Amino acid sequence: MSVKATWLSHACFLIESPKARILIDPFLTGNPLAPVKAEAVAADYILVSHGHGDHVGDTVAIAQRTGATVVSNFEIHNWLAAQGVKHLHPQHIGGGFDYPWGRLKLTLALHGSALPDGSYGGNPCGFLLTLEGCTIYHACDTGLFGDMALIGEEGIDLAILPIGDNFTMGPDDALRAVKLIRPKRAVPIHYDTFEVIRQDPGAWAKRVEQETATRVTVMKPGETIAL
Repeated sequence: MSVKATWLSHACFLIESPKARILIDPFLTGNPLAPVKAEAVAADYILVSHGHGDHVGDTVAIAQRTGATVVSNFEIHNWLAAQGVKHLHPQHIGGGFDYPWGRLKLTLALHGSALPDGSYGGNPCGFLLTLEGCTIYHACDTGLFGDMALIGEEGIDLAILPIGDNFTMGPDDALRAVKLIRPKRAVPIHYDTFEVIRQDPGAWAKRVEQETATRVTVMKPGETIAL
């Protein structure tokens, strides 16, 4: 399969296929772990999971520079339009859409979504991407929920899961999430960016591989894996 996934730290991923470069939650400026600067990132699409500043991040600047189409919920869509972003596509939880590069469905996420200026950011979401024969579930910021088992029924090749605790699932609940989703491969995210979410991803990976059939890849910021 010709899909590559690069972790740009925190929840930010760049998914690349022969048809598109898809940037998710581009929090780079002000991120102490970011391996690249926002002005160095190229994208054809930007996916924004919710309104918090560490996920909206550099969306406006990158979209204006690259002309990327930004996909988000309808409330964030309207907010981004007011910031001058020209190319936008709104979706909402449970809804899917077929893009030139593949299909994107928005999933449930248990979190908040106020925008950086305090505006209402609608409901947070996760992302289920199907492209080039590969299915990726990026849980984004969420707590554990039972319907992860339904997401797992899609046949997940890669699950991208937060483990930081405090604001999202911690290691225990992220392990339970793997057991519900049953992905072939998992990558832990949303940890170590701030002191309050410091975790040991290697210890989590060991637990997952001892208790499930899922293979875990602990990535370094800037590292790329092939799917």
